[in-house]
Formats: sequence, C-alpha cells, structure tokens
Amino acid sequence: MTSVQDLIDRLEAEAAADRDPETTPDVGIIMGSDSDLDVMSGAYDALEELGFAEQTDFDDPPEERFTYESYVVSAHRTPELMYAYGETAEARGLDVVIAGAGGKSADLPNMTASIAYPLPVIGVPVQEKSVDSVIGMPTGAPIVAVDAGKSFNAALSAAQVLARQHDEVRAALVEYHEDLVGGVAEVSRDLHDLGHETFRERR
Repeated sequence: MTSVQDLIDRLEAEAAADRDPETTPDVGIIMGSDSDLDVMSGAYDALEELGFAEQTDFDDPPEERFTYESYVVSAHRTPELMYAYGETAEARGLDVVIAGAGGKSADLPNMTASIAYPLPVIGVPVQEKSVDSVIGMPTGAPIVAVDAGKSFNAALSAAQVLARQHDEVRAALVEYHEDLVGGVAEVSRDLHDLGHETFRERR
C-alpha cells in the first residue's frame, strides 16, 4: 500500500531532479478528498480544452508542451503531505496551483498558498459553505479564489498566469474567448430571427 511518506519521497525526488522546465507539469490541481472530484473536474475540462495534457509520470511527460498534474492532499488528514506539496511545487516546475476543498474548514487552498508562497494559488470552494474559509486569508497572505464550484474558471485563471510568458497559451485563451463570444452572437441572432416562442421550442 502506498504510504504518505512514499508520496512525500516522490515529490522531494522530483524537486531535486535536474529537469528541463518544458517537461515538468505547469499547473498543479489538488483537492482535499476524492469526493471533490466531481466539482474539480471542471478544471481538467478547461485545461484540456486549452490544449493541456495530464501528466501522470514525472519521468515520462506527454508530448504536449503544457501539462497539469493532480493529487488528493488533505490538510487535516495528511498535513505533512500538504506541506511537502507546497514546499516542492515551484522546484518541481509548477507555475500555479489550483486547490479545492469543501466543508466549513476548507483549509487546503489557504495553507497551500502560505506554504507555496510566492507561487500563485487559486482556491476553489467546493461547497457554498466553504467560501468564507477559502477567501478568509489575512493581509499579507494572498490567495486568488473563485466562487463555489467554479473550478473551470480557476483553470482559465491559471492559464492566464501562464499566458503572460507563453504565446501558445495566450493564443488558446483568445480562441476560447472568441468561440464564447461567437456563441452568444449566434444565440442572439437566432432569438431575434426566430422569435422567442420558436426559439424556446428549438432549445
């Protein structure tokens, strides 16, 4: 059975490895429990829509230039793993971390932001009752946060961080936005041309 120490050893080995930044994960996705996966899947969807690939093996990265990784990291059940993840994130090549957690004590995003500082961390409250916990950081300990359940937006924000340095990511974001705008324009045209009754029947 894999132990927490096994995972910590893996992270520390990756941090110590002499790797080309182009072959390391760019975005980290962590969540407090596998029960958060349904909500956090939006982050995977957004990144893959932008051309990112999931990297499951640090030593055998996918062919795609931009990648992401994911782990379950519980702030309360495995605090030592949370510390190791935050402390090694930048050394392992990550540019930004998306952290999701639920419940009233949704501490994973906040604590990871403190540990990984100055690496940006985007917090995702998995439930409405998690919002205050995620955004409640004191002055001088920043975290970026999205609304409850909005992991898709968190991934878009993560891509925006990368887009400042990578033209490929910027181009993917621009294309996504243009498609979004085009979709609204098409719906607007159809509503006008068909009339509201026919439009509703065809939805």
